[in-house]
Amino acid sequence: MTRKKALVVRGGWEGHQPVEATKLFLPFLQSNGYTVRVEESTDVYADTDEMAATDLVVQCITMSEIAPEQLAGLSAAVVAGTGFTGWHGGIADSFRASSDYLHLVGGQFATHPGKEPCERRGEAEDNYLPHTINITESGRDHPVTAGIEDFELDTEQYWVLHDDLIDVLATTTHPARPWQPWHRPVRSPAVWTRQWGAGRIVVTTPGHSLDVLENPNVRTIVERGMLWATRTA
Repeated sequence: MTRKKALVVRGGWEGHQPVEATKLFLPFLQSNGYTVRVEESTDVYADTDEMAATDLVVQCITMSEIAPEQLAGLSAAVVAGTGFTGWHGGIADSFRASSDYLHLVGGQFATHPGKEPCERRGEAEDNYLPHTINITESGRDHPVTAGIEDFELDTEQYWVLHDDLIDVLATTTHPARPWQPWHRPVRSPAVWTRQWGAGRIVVTTPGHSLDVLENPNVRTIVERGMLWATRTA
């Protein structure tokens, strides 16, 4: 049996613990028959032969920058069938200056609303809010989210700007609180897939910290997303 090849690319903002976060999933990939290569930069995306031989890219790079030839290599690989997945800022807040990357992924982090100003203490927890991840009707039948019920988290709640070419498997709703400038609740995609050429993309927005990634629902979605996004032909 031919082993599948996964490429884990990590780096960027250290607040999302890219090394520790990706280490959580390496045993899962290996136990499911993947040969795993780990890279600490996006240089590998410009390696045409390596990318053509890769069945799945797991990216965990928040913010940072990407060179045009690296992004072109990633995009070409996905179009040709390489799967692409990740969580939170590692995929939904990568390469903010690149509109072509946004076009590839289909959604971009805009903000994570915070607590009431009087409750803020200048710490990361200022942006932690209790919220619900709601599985959509299509999500209830999709291999990535089937069997998962709506669940609660107390962490960053991503507000995502997105296009209509994504298939939304789960959403989260930002209420209109008195101290916020918006005037009605806003529903945002929390988990989505995207078909791009022959490639599959899966984005999971929860995952700010290791405890969130270890939440059974979040971890199941991320791991199923890896399997589903992997090259199919």
